[in-house]
Amino acid sequence: MTSFREVATLCEALAQTGSRRALAQQVADFLANVDEESVRPAVRLLLGQAGRGEAAVSGATLWPVLVRLIGSDRVPPRLQHEAVDFGQAVERLLRERPSGPEPPVLSVREVEDRIRALGRERGPGSRGRKERLLADLFAQLTPLEAKYVAKNLIREMRTGAAEGVVLDALALLAGGDRRAVERAHQSLGDVAEVAARVLASRGQPLPPSTLAYFRPLRPMLAQSAESASEAVAVFKGRAGIEEKLDGARVQLHREGEICRLYSRRLLELTPSLPDVVTAVLQKLAAPAVILEGEVVPVDGAGRPLPFQELMRRFRRVKDVERLVGEVPVRLQLFDALQVGDASLLDCPYRERWTILERVRGGLPTVRRLVPEDAAAAEAFYGRAVADGLEGVMVKGLEAPYTPGVRGRGWLKVKRATSVDLVIVAADRGYGRRHGWLSNYHLAARDDETGRFEPVGKTFKGLTDAEFRAMTERLSALAVGEEGATVFVEPRVVVEVLFTDLQRSPTYRAGLALRFARITRRR
Repeated sequence: MTSFREVATLCEALAQTGSRRALAQQVADFLANVDEESVRPAVRLLLGQAGRGEAAVSGATLWPVLVRLIGSDRVPPRLQHEAVDFGQAVERLLRERPSGPEPPVLSVREVEDRIRALGRERGPGSRGRKERLLADLFAQLTPLEAKYVAKNLIREMRTGAAEGVVLDALALLAGGDRRAVERAHQSLGDVAEVAARVLASRGQPLPPSTLAYFRPLRPMLAQSAESASEAVAVFKGRAGIEEKLDGARVQLHREGEICRLYSRRLLELTPSLPDVVTAVLQKLAAPAVILEGEVVPVDGAGRPLPFQELMRRFRRVKDVERLVGEVPVRLQLFDALQVGDASLLDCPYRERWTILERVRGGLPTVRRLVPEDAAAAEAFYGRAVADGLEGVMVKGLEAPYTPGVRGRGWLKVKRATSVDLVIVAADRGYGRRHGWLSNYHLAARDDETGRFEPVGKTFKGLTDAEFRAMTERLSALAVGEEGATVFVEPRVVVEVLFTDLQRSPTYRAGLALRFARITRRR
């Protein structure tokens, strides 16, 4: 079987390659020699998708485990903060390990199985069990292997070979038929599965792919627009405008008496939302469909509650019955992807909405309007914001559904509140922000105590030049350090846009900003 050492060596070579064409060729050359049983785990490990998110581990959890593994007295000062990224820091740390026998050669399947085992550890004592699993795994890895296992765990590969490059590579193996590979990816929603099919069909045309019930596909994504009128203008007035609810996007698959729900990250939510499943089975007017909607928490009067309330429900498998009563939710539909055996992906949005209205039965849809002009679009947006919603989605009436693509078929317009805050600390950056102070701790002044109370962090909104200038300014104001965080005098004031406030046990103020970004320095 293909070894993980081969994957790590490939990843290191990719990280040194600048040309997209060269990246695709290297990936194609590698995959051409991968055995059938190793294709799927090899692709997932290459993309940083091993464990599909359930086994994700933070750097703050992993680092102490590795320090104990090699002995804390052998850790060079500032090693973690001087590395380009966390993976490089792990590699350098493991090079400080006392010399011993060469670690065993693990297959890609063995490594992925061990990563997945982390995701199965839940409940009391799970942290300790995870740490033991991590220590056992990293004890059997070379420093280079450890680098890319760590990158898988924290979901930050940064090799240059993202999904698009892997699809380019698969197109090379499929005789250059990029369109067939794209269609397979849209239908299957899984690059690893596409790779398995391409390699199984080498020398022959790629067989057509169809949507399958209970195999979730990646959601279509939206770009941003500054205003509803600007968004409608992009589509020359041929657009629908929908309320953007502050909930969680779900993809529901119903076939007969079986219904399953999936998150936007394709994780199954069915056990956590039995009330939604019951509503679908009782009220939906079609026996077999794949639909999309938003699950929102509501109070006793049916009014939406803050998004944070929904997190008490998501992916919970214990006390579900009690939580159903404490945090009721409502499903509101907004798209139809398949009815019966007929895929709707290539149908225009206007047609998909008509079909959705036909099959939804007693389930509600999001509120929607096809505006006559820009003024009507702005009025709809104003009502949505007045009702406490996030904003609106503007969708071209002729736009097909493109899974996993952040195209111009959908545009989102989100409300934002402006506030002036002061930077009280900043984190040292990784990756392309290495060498910069780039994650800024934002604080507001408490009128009663005079203290500056942190209310959130953000690294969004600045250009590279502004990052460099901010790093220089904050470095001159530094008053202390703790780990990767540099504390500074509270002198730099920035204007910050955010979409909402939520309760926070992390901050003494008890509040935190959602989706904060800096717009300018005051």
